[in-house]
Amino acid sequence: MTTAEFLPVAAGIALVCYLLLAWHFTAHWCGKSALTLPRAPRIEHLLIGAALALHALTLAAPAGQLLHLGVGEAVSLLAWLTVLIYWITSWFFRMEGLQAPLMWMAGLGVAMGALLPYTHQSDLQATPLLTVHIVISLIAYSMFLLAALLAGLMLWVDKRLHTRQLATLPTRLPPLLALETLLFQLLSVAFLLLTVTVFTGVTFSEQIFGMPFAFTHKSVFSMVSWVVFALLLFGRSRYGWRGRVAARWTLAGMGTLMLAYLGSKIVLELFLHR
Repeated sequence: MTTAEFLPVAAGIALVCYLLLAWHFTAHWCGKSALTLPRAPRIEHLLIGAALALHALTLAAPAGQLLHLGVGEAVSLLAWLTVLIYWITSWFFRMEGLQAPLMWMAGLGVAMGALLPYTHQSDLQATPLLTVHIVISLIAYSMFLLAALLAGLMLWVDKRLHTRQLATLPTRLPPLLALETLLFQLLSVAFLLLTVTVFTGVTFSEQIFGMPFAFTHKSVFSMVSWVVFALLLFGRSRYGWRGRVAARWTLAGMGTLMLAYLGSKIVLELFLHR
């Protein structure tokens, strides 16, 4: 079997693995554990790792063309990086509750990568500095995406607690305070990486991109998202922002960041076909 023949097979197997894991975690969340296997965190962790390895095989070719990622490949790569960061982090911190949305998201990423293959072309010349810039930005985006999912989980748990719908809460969830602490740890590291991305993009634009800095759709929304996250971290430090306020700011910042990264790709490729 050639590489070209093997990659669709690997993508199909990875998609099935993600969907089965997604159903497994969702069924336990919805109280339908009888429809799936019992919870076994170590085995689940190994199975997620296996799905990540299969997913990585489908990204081998696109990852070597970071300057030419299409929408589907970009979403697939972001989903893979986000699940990978979760998988590594979960060795050290309790991250219960994120598995179901992560698996659905990863499945969507694999599907989009297969259905929307490489179509984007770039005039940029690959250089070590540009590659490092792109890699750092992708890691930052993935960490912010994981933080956004965590913020969404916090809002969901908070709503259930305030409406006294305690029966719908999974028993393995960490306390809200622990989730909040983890949220700001993720945000702090991701913000540092985003700062490096924005600063180098503005200051060394000519060396990295081969052209002077200009206010484009991507640069403007990147700066807006940087300001949102900077205000959130300042508010946390100065005024003790937490809970729903922190979660909503996180989601707002992630929204602007996704507009910066995926917005132009979606418009140019899917609507303008160029």
